[in-house]
Amino acid sequence: MTNKKSSKKEKDLSKDELERLELLQQANQKVGKQLSINTSTSNLEEIDELRNIISKDFEDPEQKYNLYYKGIRKLLIDHLPKGKEFKEMRDIIYDEKNIFLNLGKRKSDNNGVRKSDGRMTYQPVMNEMLDIIIRWISESKNPFKLYQLFYALNEKHGYGHEEYDKSTLSVAKAMKKLAEDDL
Repeated sequence: MTNKKSSKKEKDLSKDELERLELLQQANQKVGKQLSINTSTSNLEEIDELRNIISKDFEDPEQKYNLYYKGIRKLLIDHLPKGKEFKEMRDIIYDEKNIFLNLGKRKSDNNGVRKSDGRMTYQPVMNEMLDIIIRWISESKNPFKLYQLFYALNEKHGYGHEEYDKSTLSVAKAMKKLAEDDL
């Protein structure tokens, strides 16, 4: 009975409406696939969205580990000044690094908790950070210059900078002033 009703309704529809109805029915039948019109051939093509998603390259956990621990972290530890007298300066540089790796999340936004982990950021972001560190090592190894590079990188992306308590504020202000003077 329903077939007779639907066939009568289809007879009352125009050719264009029937075509649209057919397309909608086809689209509804294919789960995970999408109909698309190829503009060069004007043909209706089926795109298997799930296959396209699966075939894309995913982030490689081992490569991320190597980028962060054997690249970014190791180079900074090896080339920044060591000792208690330079700890405050290193921490300020690390804060700028972490703001970039965490796509703008700052500790000062959440009472000392970043709510993000730079080790899990996107590989292209890590690669950009590593390129800056390598360039810094080859050109100067001056920690203030590295701070300026990180500062400019965060400015470029509109991420902002860490806000410090009174104990670190004077060092942070001096480094920020140096960075702004070079921009």
